[in-house]
Formats: sequence, structure tokens, C-alpha cells
Amino acid sequence: MRPLTRLLGLLACASAAAGTPCRVEVVDQADGWPVPGVELRTVHGVRFVSDNAGLIALDLPELMGKETWFAVHGQGYGVKADGFGYRGVRLTPEPGGKQRVAVERALPARRLGRLTGAGLFAESQKLGERLDWKESGALGSDSVVTAELGGRLLWFWGDTHLAHYPLGIFNVPGAVTEKFAPPERPPLLPPYAYFRTKDGKRPRGVAEVPGDGPTWIWGAVTLPDAQGRPHLVASAVKVKGEMRAYRWDLVEWDPLVEAFRPIDTAWDEATANGAPPVVPDGHAVPWTDQAGRRWILFCNPFPRLRTPATYEGWKDPEKWRPLRPASTAATPSGEHIPVHGGHLAWHPWSRKWLAIFTQKGGKPSFLGEVWLAQADDPEGPWVGARKVLSHDDYTFYNPVLHPEFFRADSPIVHFEGTYTTTFSGNKQPTPRWEYNQVLYQVDLSQPPFAAKK
Repeated sequence: MRPLTRLLGLLACASAAAGTPCRVEVVDQADGWPVPGVELRTVHGVRFVSDNAGLIALDLPELMGKETWFAVHGQGYGVKADGFGYRGVRLTPEPGGKQRVAVERALPARRLGRLTGAGLFAESQKLGERLDWKESGALGSDSVVTAELGGRLLWFWGDTHLAHYPLGIFNVPGAVTEKFAPPERPPLLPPYAYFRTKDGKRPRGVAEVPGDGPTWIWGAVTLPDAQGRPHLVASAVKVKGEMRAYRWDLVEWDPLVEAFRPIDTAWDEATANGAPPVVPDGHAVPWTDQAGRRWILFCNPFPRLRTPATYEGWKDPEKWRPLRPASTAATPSGEHIPVHGGHLAWHPWSRKWLAIFTQKGGKPSFLGEVWLAQADDPEGPWVGARKVLSHDDYTFYNPVLHPEFFRADSPIVHFEGTYTTTFSGNKQPTPRWEYNQVLYQVDLSQPPFAAKK
């Protein structure tokens, strides 16, 4: 080999080695559980966030081979403060090297990972792993509602960011999953098949409702008609200004075009007098009363309306029954926690109704403190409320339970919610995680829900 050719080859190899990231594994110090969504921040403001596999690819050439301080921010996970009050770790990254950051979980909820958005495995892919993971094209998605139809689970989100424009979809993107159970521990790989544009390049909206402004879907549920045929139905709200509703429609899923179609207008401020009536919004929860009559409760988080559990009963406002929802849930000490949005469901292991909700005006985050309460009846009283999740100057609103994941032989409860800076005043959104759905689990057989053995 000629000297010049050899020199160029050595330089190329050295350059490639210098550009190889250092693999950082973020784990729970108690059991090695990979922890997604933990941020490491350098002294000069560079931020890294662990992906759904709990991995970070450190690739800063100026830090390779140098002892480096990383502040640790984990939203429920962290490290102890040093003598100056700083919470962080010192690492010496090397090209192609490996480091481990052990964090302590401070709250009952364990983070499984992010359900929506881009780069769920971006750090892993920088390290040459999860290269077969395919991006959905959605960068950020607001609150979710789900419904089962034909043995599959349908997911519908609110306003959604696309790469080409903020809020690139504001008429309800959606996706389908076959039978889906989250893993016992990360990595979480949400198997969504999004409804897409005809060219297949982007997710699309599935709710075209007349009027200006965004469309949001609530209260999605599949109900039988008098002949036993299933109908997937929901309520669609049109909003404008400061999230002010100006129209409510009843909509039905058309499987031929895979989209919702309006079937009736429940209220329109242009033609009606006064505020909108109570409509089947929030989340649809099946319930059978003591007389054996089947109903659908519409909750957010507590029941506000019930309708017969039939397609005809849901369509007929004369058969709707408004309810007086509770506004608080009581802690074991008797403190009453004011509720914002949330969801409830029957949990077969605990044999209790469970409610997940965001505290209104909580601390340290105004809409980032999440509680789990229980009741013997869906209308309450709601007691035993315990905080399961907290945020440092961040929002986690519209949490949703996943009863489709509940099992009679398991104490595990799964829930998700919208992780966003909205309403928080925070000016530093978490890269890739901002304005997305994050999945957690809680074990009811462990403290604070069960006494220590």
C-alpha cells in the first residue's frame, strides 16, 4: 500500500472511531429496568433523552475521553443531590464505549415508554440497533380515546404534529392494533397501523365535520343495534378561539372509507340558545346496574351522563340521563383532591372501580400531578386516592386507563396521558417527547396500595 493511501485510510478509520457514539444505558437502580424518558444535560446545555429502550447515544466529539457532568432530569426518576444541591452523574464517554446511569424511582408509576411521536428508538438506531423500526410520520399527538371493533382496538387522537407543519392533522388521526398487550418491561413497541393518505406517505384525519377549526372525538364506543349489528359511534366537537366548543355532532364510523361521518347535530351555537347540553363525551364506560340493565357511562373522569348500551338508545337524546359527577376524590387521610380530566374502569383483580385523574391546580405542577382512586360504585364515593405520578414544571393531562390490558390474575394497572409543556409555563420541551402519549403501569400489590410485608 502506498504511504499516502495508507495514511488516508488510517485517518478515515480514526475519524469513524471518533464519530462512534458511546452507549449509555439508563436503568432503575432497584432492578435494572430500562428507563425511557430520562434526560441527561451537559454543562453547556446539550440535552440527551433516553429512548423507549432506555438508551442514549452520546456523540459529542468535544466530550469524548473527558470526565463530564450530566444533570439528570427524570420526571419521577432521578439521583440524589450532591453537597451543592446538584443532581447528576459524572461519565467519561469513549467512542464505542459503554456507560450505565442508575436512577431511583420516586413514585408508584413505572414508565413503560412513549406510545406516539417520532424517534421512539432514535438513540438505539444511532447505536446500530432497532434498525427495522418504522416511523409513523406523526411527531406529536394529543389525548387519546379508544374503542374495540371486530376484535381490533381503534385509537383516535387529538391535534397532531407532522414534520411539514405544526398541527398538520386537526381532524382526528387514528390507528388500529390487533391484540396488543404491553411488555412487562421496556422496550415498548406500539404496533399501530395508522390510517394514511392515499399515497401512504402520511397519517390522515378520520373525522370530517363541517365548520372551521379543529375537530375532537370523544366517547367512542361500539354498540349493538336492535338486530345485533355493531356500530362504532362517538361525539365530535368543533372548537375555536380558546378551545371554546361551538358545535357537537353525533358521528358513526364508516368501515368502507375508514372515517367518521356525522349522523346528527346535538347542538350548534348558531341555532341554539344557551350553553350546550350534556352530551355523550369524555370516555365511554360499560356498566350494568343492580336491576341488570346495561348502560354506557360517559366519564371525565367521573360519570356525567348515561345512555342505554344500545345504538338506538345512544342516538336518542330523550333517553340520555345526566348525572352529577363528583369533583374530588379523598385520600386515606381525608384530604379532598380536586379533579381535572381522567378516566375510570372496573379492575377485576382488585374488584374495585378505579379512577385515574390529573389534579387541578396541583403541586409542583399545575396539571402534572396524577392520582389513582377507587370506589365500589362508578358514581363513588371515590376514596383511597394516592398520587402515582408527579412532574417538575410539566403537564400530564387527560390520563386514560387501559382496561383492555387488565387481568383478573394481575394487580397491574396501565394508563397513559398527554405529556406537554402546555399550561405549565415551561419553555424547555423535552425533545421528541413533547406533546405525546406516555404509557405507565402501577402495581396495586405494592405500596402505597398494599402494606409492606
